[in-house]
Amino acid sequence: MMKLEQLIRDITTQKVVGTTDIDICGVDIDSRKVAQGHLFAAIRGTQVDGHRFIDKAIAGGATAILCETLPETLIEGVTYVVVNNTEEAIGPVATTFFDKPSEKLKLVGVTGTNGKTTIATLLYNMFRKMGHRCGLLSTVCNYIEDEVLPTEHTTPDPIELNELLHRMVEAGCEYAFMECSSHAIHQHRIGGLRFAGGIFTNLTRDHMDYHKTVENYRNAKKAFFDALPRDAFAIINADDKNGAFMVQNSKATVKTYSTRAMADFRAKILECHFEGMYLEIDGHEIGVQFIGKFNVSNLLAVYGTAIMLGKPADEVLLVMSTLKSVSGRLQPIRSPQGFTAIVDYAHTPDALANVLNAIHEVLNGKGQVITVCGAGGNRDKGKRPLMAQEAVRQSDKLIITSDNPRFEEPQAIIDDMMAGLTPQQRKKTLTIVDRREAIRAAVMMASKGDVVLVAGKGHENYQEIKGVKHHFDDCEVVSELFNS
Repeated sequence: MMKLEQLIRDITTQKVVGTTDIDICGVDIDSRKVAQGHLFAAIRGTQVDGHRFIDKAIAGGATAILCETLPETLIEGVTYVVVNNTEEAIGPVATTFFDKPSEKLKLVGVTGTNGKTTIATLLYNMFRKMGHRCGLLSTVCNYIEDEVLPTEHTTPDPIELNELLHRMVEAGCEYAFMECSSHAIHQHRIGGLRFAGGIFTNLTRDHMDYHKTVENYRNAKKAFFDALPRDAFAIINADDKNGAFMVQNSKATVKTYSTRAMADFRAKILECHFEGMYLEIDGHEIGVQFIGKFNVSNLLAVYGTAIMLGKPADEVLLVMSTLKSVSGRLQPIRSPQGFTAIVDYAHTPDALANVLNAIHEVLNGKGQVITVCGAGGNRDKGKRPLMAQEAVRQSDKLIITSDNPRFEEPQAIIDDMMAGLTPQQRKKTLTIVDRREAIRAAVMMASKGDVVLVAGKGHENYQEIKGVKHHFDDCEVVSELFNS
């Protein structure tokens, strides 16, 4: 419980109607969650304007309203706090309500198109292996030490986010590692948080359905680094041309990592197998249980972050050698017939290219690659033909199938992907709408020494069709087909 006057002390108010000397025992942006004594923040969202639900929130017990415009009728006994932008104000309000949890642990954010989940999860696993209590906020799952908390979004809303961080502090966590999506940065979901450090992985086309242009998408990522405090660090991928842009206005201490150029943290591949790689990192040789150049970049980001958080290099490398791949990220499944299936979350052209590159690095021309992939419905349509082009370019056979069609027709999505292929490329491409049958066809085509890549869903255990999530797990399907 907190006085309203204390709750709004870190935001700029335009007008306050009513007393701020009242107790607030909860903060909500969803009117359905409001209870007696809560503050309701009316957010102008992309789908719905929360100002429409002010009356409902008051009926539910809200005694304070955070809004951009006053309702026509003001209710006696309710305090109205008017701000210029409620979406921007709710972050600082939420972090104040939960006693500023990000200031009581070391919070590291990871942003970029690809690699966020892998890097955040590996940091969480590494620091736990080093004996620290940690929290994780990721696309796959949220963790408070061993406690698993399922997630719907890459980055939760400001209230849920601060509550999770507060619970981490209460559980004695010293570190928290989180993915920071472009949506979350643009929508101020991480507003008010204090980061000890930030990581930039890379930037390729994604989320054009939301950001509209690559420039908007890039600027959303940059805003994260602009906001880092002077005592924080920023680690950027020097192999990505956008790395330097991200930190050009940052007050944080900037460090770089690279597999190709001069950088603060460097690595090169010495040997590569499906079971892992031998690397040289800053002059030290190390065996890791990952494959692919992009994973070398991910591991460098993890290594650099651990160093910046004060860990000795020898200890970091020792623990790194024990880390395993994140579920659904380049996850190998060996068949009794002597070929390998790889399940991966790759759902952008760049991610697909990276995974296929990694597979070819290991195969070295000694086997065929059969790729199964699709594209999500009600998302960026522009990347569909690009994904098909990347898949067919590095595959001996391509099967285009359904991913999460959501409210679109699966065949229409497949047609969009096929539109990116030349007549010659279409000759080695099949289209099978049913994802299980598509995977079955790929498995039946494979011979000893080949690789079947099943891309797009990775860790997901569902397929979303017409608003309903049906159980579907690529790893399960592959394993069942191998054993049938």
